[in-house]
Amino acid sequence: MRIGVVIPAGAGNAVDSAVAFGHEAAKAGIGSAWFPQRFDVDSVAVAGLVGRAVPGLAVGSSVVPVYGRHPIPLAGLAQTTQAATGGRYTLGLGLGASAFVEPVFGERHDRPVRRLREFLIALRSLVDTGTVDFAGETLVARTPMPASVAGGSPLPVVVAAMGPQALRVTGELADGTVPFLAGPRAIGEHIAPAIIRAAERAGRPAPRIVAAVPGLVTADVAAAREVAARQTAFYDGVRSYQRSIALSGAEKAADLVVLGDEQVLADEIRRYLDAGATEVVLTQTDLTTDEDRRRTWRLLGELG
Repeated sequence: MRIGVVIPAGAGNAVDSAVAFGHEAAKAGIGSAWFPQRFDVDSVAVAGLVGRAVPGLAVGSSVVPVYGRHPIPLAGLAQTTQAATGGRYTLGLGLGASAFVEPVFGERHDRPVRRLREFLIALRSLVDTGTVDFAGETLVARTPMPASVAGGSPLPVVVAAMGPQALRVTGELADGTVPFLAGPRAIGEHIAPAIIRAAERAGRPAPRIVAAVPGLVTADVAAAREVAARQTAFYDGVRSYQRSIALSGAEKAADLVVLGDEQVLADEIRRYLDAGATEVVLTQTDLTTDEDRRRTWRLLGELG
């Protein structure tokens, strides 16, 4: 059973905090540490630093939007991180939300699936061959000189794909998906069948399905639920998440946050794995107290 965690922000120096959390996760027996991409710390860079500092710990970015980035510098950065970690890094990509893309980056969030396809084509060429010569409808990528990074390949790429079109592209061109706020029903009935079918048609290996599950072991469920509702309210207004939440049998994002004792969380993780997830990465483990987070991480280590 492969179990991971999303590393919280922590206090003090961002890199020192991430490395400390990485050591703690590895000591607890957790197999992978994932870093969210916000507007501050670069998730690819910090994954390389933590992976370099904590031998044996797999690291990943979850997830880097394909808007606001270009595949050539991102491929170089991701391959550098892969070389730094000795092959323990996974790059996670996402379509981004229009609420951020258009006002922040000045790019129109139209044809996101086309953008994803073209981004993956260019990125795959860069990683596999060290060069790219691609002109699409949403981006152009051409290397005037070799762009490979020694030790940076192979580079696993997963995509936060949940809709049928995005899953089709991901199955054809990437190594798996990392769905968030998609419960066991959505994974078992919609996500897993769609991406597996797309990968089979493209002649690719069975895809990874890395379920990002918000959850926490806590005795104060009411307080944690209140914080979770505030933290996840944004997703209730995003169309792609609205769909996956509904397909999960829930009404809002907060309904998919797993809160309770060790047995409650362990049982829910098993449901995700039984539904077709190949890995589970727990998010929102810092909803309440640091002791609740440590208690949660101890359980994850035991399960792993």
